Amino acid sequence: MLRRRPEWSVRTRLTLLATLVMTLLCAGFSALILTNVHTERTNERSRRSHDANMRAITLLARGELSPVHAERGVAALQMIDPAGRIVSASPNLPRGSPMATFAPIAGRMGRTETLCDMPVSPGDCMLVSATIAPRHDGNWIGYAAAPAHPWYVSGRLLSGVLTGSVLLIGFTAAGAYRIVGRALKPVDTIRAQLSKITSTDLGHRVPVPGPRDEIHDLVCAVNQTLDLLEAALQRERRFTSDASHDLRSPITAMRAQMEEALLHPDEADWPVTVTSTLDSLQRLQAIVADLLTLSRLEAGCAAAFKPLDLSDLVTYELDHRRRPLTITRDLEPAMVHGASIELIRLLTNLLDNAERHAAATVTVSVRAEDGQAVLTVTDDGPGIADGQRERVFQRFVRLDDARLKDINGTGLGLPIARQIAEQHGGTLTVEDCEQGARFVARIPLCHAQV
Repeated sequence: MLRRRPEWSVRTRLTLLATLVMTLLCAGFSALILTNVHTERTNERSRRSHDANMRAITLLARGELSPVHAERGVAALQMIDPAGRIVSASPNLPRGSPMATFAPIAGRMGRTETLCDMPVSPGDCMLVSATIAPRHDGNWIGYAAAPAHPWYVSGRLLSGVLTGSVLLIGFTAAGAYRIVGRALKPVDTIRAQLSKITSTDLGHRVPVPGPRDEIHDLVCAVNQTLDLLEAALQRERRFTSDASHDLRSPITAMRAQMEEALLHPDEADWPVTVTSTLDSLQRLQAIVADLLTLSRLEAGCAAAFKPLDLSDLVTYELDHRRRPLTITRDLEPAMVHGASIELIRLLTNLLDNAERHAAATVTVSVRAEDGQAVLTVTDDGPGIADGQRERVFQRFVRLDDARLKDINGTGLGLPIARQIAEQHGGTLTVEDCEQGARFVARIPLCHAQV
């Protein structure tokens, strides 16, 4: 059975990462410090050994071959003649055994080596410096030995470096834990506020922190999402309420007609009753069809898009449409990328609305303007007040004039038309007109025409 890897919080992971980085940095700097101090101390002892050799060589030049004595920092001295005999040595060296056998490299006066288990210091390592002393009978060699430093130089230095590293790592871990905790504190607030949100209560919002940083932007995005969600839920509730009301009206009418006919079956005019019922069913069917169309459009279930000429589409629709009123045309070629079925539905809804309110004439125009195909449907009716121009695109909204002229309307034609225009990347608005109402749909032209 596989064991699940423990899940660590972001705060813990970032703290561990900062601690690891600081540990590596401290290890590198500690090694650098110890190496530099060790090199400096080693060079210092090598210089002392060389100086001791030089002083011994000076005595040798004077002919003083008495035993030499070690100086401070130098453990032993020894002078070797060209024949390899020990001429002079420190008293602590055993007689008859040379301190070392190496000589300086040709062309150089001195050389230093690290030797271990020497007679002067068994079990330890020593820095041995060899210095050449030229004489008339040959080159004499002076050896000077000094204790070699360990890799950590001294316990005091090592403990100081380790203590400083541990303190720095500890401060880094504590600081990272505290800083990350303060940075993520708004996230806990977001989580707490979001946990209070339910489908019936979307009024909670996350407090926006002061500093303008990534958390601030996240909180603003969360609040914007909550605003959109609340608006969508309110729109859905309003839509459900309006749909229920509009669906209930024909159902209630049919139920009342059928109950009245059943109460007096002999006196009922059954053909009239059936005709009224069919009218109610027709309105009910129209509402349901429009609701399905809106649902399909909002779900993004659009028909296949292809390049088409909007003016040809309008011409075809007008040629095959029954004309209760005079329809004038002003059509220019305008290639768009869209679905013909949906664009025909947009035009049909605009024409139905225009014919419902027009006095005698409806004008339809298509033109290409500023990279857009502009479809305009204008009627010579009473028009729409400025304050009502956006309201007519709300679902189930029917102005008083529309209710009087068509009691069987659904109030969904214009919302569907705008939804189709927006699905094609365009807009549908009501614009100013000298007489009547002017609906203008703008859809981007195909790239080939742009």
